[in-house]
Amino acid sequence: MTADRGDDPHVRQLLGAYVLDALPADETGPVARHLQRCDACAAAYVEVADAVSLLALLDEEDLLE
Repeated sequence: MTADRGDDPHVRQLLGAYVLDALPADETGPVARHLQRCDACAAAYVEVADAVSLLALLDEEDLLE
């Protein structure tokens, strides 16, 4: 994996939806391919995926505190 030097825009703004599997089908493939070749976006993906995993551990009481 290398830094993206192509014409593809970075996909950071789509990562939340990508992690939650909420992107339209026509956007999922391009995001996945971009993550394979862009170190910066791949690192951001890991951060977003970790945050989503941690949110799943919260319950209603945690959110009310």
